[in-house]
Amino acid sequence: MRKDIANLKYVFNPKSIAIIGASDNPEKLGNVILKNLVDGGYEGKIYPVNPKYDELVGLKCYPSIKKINRNVDMAIFAIPAQIIPKIADDCGKKGIKGIVVLSAGFGEIGNVKLEGELKKVVLKHGMAMIGPNCLGVMNPEKRVDSIFFPFYKFGRPKAGEISLVTQSGAVGSCIADLAAYYGVGFAKFASYGNGTTINDADLIEYFGADPKTKQILLYIEGTKDGEKLLEMLEKVNKKKPIVVLKAGKSKAAGEAAMSHTGNLAGNYMAYKAAFRQSKAIEVDSVVDLFYVANIFSQVRPKGKRVAVLTDGGGLGVLTADALDEEGLEVVNFSKETKSKLKKVLPEYVNVVNPLDIVADSGTDTYQKALRILMEDKEIDSIIVIILFQAPAVDSRIIDILVKESDRKKKPIIVVAVGGEYTKENRRVLDSYGIPTYGSPASAVRTLKRFSDYSLFLKNKK
Repeated sequence: MRKDIANLKYVFNPKSIAIIGASDNPEKLGNVILKNLVDGGYEGKIYPVNPKYDELVGLKCYPSIKKINRNVDMAIFAIPAQIIPKIADDCGKKGIKGIVVLSAGFGEIGNVKLEGELKKVVLKHGMAMIGPNCLGVMNPEKRVDSIFFPFYKFGRPKAGEISLVTQSGAVGSCIADLAAYYGVGFAKFASYGNGTTINDADLIEYFGADPKTKQILLYIEGTKDGEKLLEMLEKVNKKKPIVVLKAGKSKAAGEAAMSHTGNLAGNYMAYKAAFRQSKAIEVDSVVDLFYVANIFSQVRPKGKRVAVLTDGGGLGVLTADALDEEGLEVVNFSKETKSKLKKVLPEYVNVVNPLDIVADSGTDTYQKALRILMEDKEIDSIIVIILFQAPAVDSRIIDILVKESDRKKKPIIVVAVGGEYTKENRRVLDSYGIPTYGSPASAVRTLKRFSDYSLFLKNKK
């Protein structure tokens, strides 16, 4: 691992942070970042840097990075692009190991020379640099946060096991905001922008070795090192699932990608071949990226045999159609399982898969049926469809699902279609690690990817 990549530990877990361009103006990035670190509970030392101020938010403000007479691990830049190479050099001379350059105005607008100067300085000192032209980094566990969106507009995910690598700050922020809303945890977040020295492949390499990261999400438009990207996808995906959303597939999209990150999108077929070769999990939308990430909180299935438990017959039929279309098996229940189910279900219930226990059966029936399906070794995964609107279903269904999921016998995923009440219950389930979906199609599509990856790992052994 290159020295600058190894030094990313000072970016994601710094004991002290300097904010170059700190400000008392709420419209300035330097003000938002400073307040977010203070209000967010970052426990390390914070050093505002700006010659205009003696103090900011109760902290001593320094006229320059050179005037801080203590060790600084990481510096966040929120200043004009033209002066950044010189101050980055001052950071390197001071021994700062990591920098996050949020400022735009480099290669993405044609200012290649200035970006080259910054690159030369950073590599000379072996500093880890995220950026320029980026949203930066976040480590929820350590409350490290360079995101320049205020808390009331942008939710911060709780600590978890997912690390996100994103070329676009806008897309990355949408994914992180979704995660915060549904209570899904992040290990790390990295919006790398132009990727001048540290790019997508480098971050995958680092997260591949990070014990806190159990799965990696990648949003990519184009790469500067396709050979290394393929190498890292192949290497890391064997031990940690990598879920990829590739944008910039069309000519117009590629031109747009160049305009805001300075990276050519490249030939999509080449990327598709790389994803297929490495067995990385490619998705088609931001929502799918989040959906697939969430399902990995479940124990991995041993095969493609699926049982469907529902209190709404129509949704069960739609799920069966989706399973058939995706090549997953709607398994026939064994004689033993059928016998057990008949003892606990009303006489009018037809004991077949999908198993429709009908809307008036209620929570207790769900519990008994689910336990029997969990014990059947011929079933690899269970899709539970819940009509939260049904009078017989109460909040105990959440406890039942959580307890069964915690047994780690097989994955449980939930389909729940509805308005606010349904969505609130989905949020609770997601926060407990039970992935929920708003349609049978999205649930089955996600389960297919999960099952394929699980079988890929199984065949590797």
